[in-house]
Amino acid sequence: MATLNESQSGKAAKGRTKKTTPRVDLTAMVDLMFLLTAFFMLTTSLGTLNAADIAKPVKDDGAHIEPYPESRTMTILLGKNNKAVCYMGTIEKANMKVTSVANIQKEIIANEKLVAETHQHNPAKYMIVIIKPAKTAKFQNFVDVIDEMKIANIKSYAIDDDHIAEKETVFMKMNGI
Repeated sequence: MATLNESQSGKAAKGRTKKTTPRVDLTAMVDLMFLLTAFFMLTTSLGTLNAADIAKPVKDDGAHIEPYPESRTMTILLGKNNKAVCYMGTIEKANMKVTSVANIQKEIIANEKLVAETHQHNPAKYMIVIIKPAKTAKFQNFVDVIDEMKIANIKSYAIDDDHIAEKETVFMKMNGI
């Protein structure tokens, strides 16, 4: 039994009757605490982790890997100062654009419309995005671009931080990215 007792402070004075200290039984309070704890544990749901599916290119082990289709491939290079470089197609024919990471959604939507129009709105010919974070890129920018992939409902995107071409590196240095 749980009780709360107050201590006796001194002796009773002459001619006065000694008052007994009150006793409080806390058993019901402890039982209520355990019942409430059990109730809230059983009725709440535990938080689930939300993980993004990320695909990185397979290391080249001599096997032939099919190249990405040039007409529907967008590349995003992440650099410093919250800037990004994006282009469609291959690096040899690239028309590189510098944009801020905050405005990357506009580029994604514009390129997605371009791919849809080029392929007569064929659902099997969706846009592929290659994300290439440079060593100077912030992790927050990388997460923001991955979030934009989910928001824009991009079906296929890959992260390739190992294969940044020389032309891409030179362009980024020229623009201070």
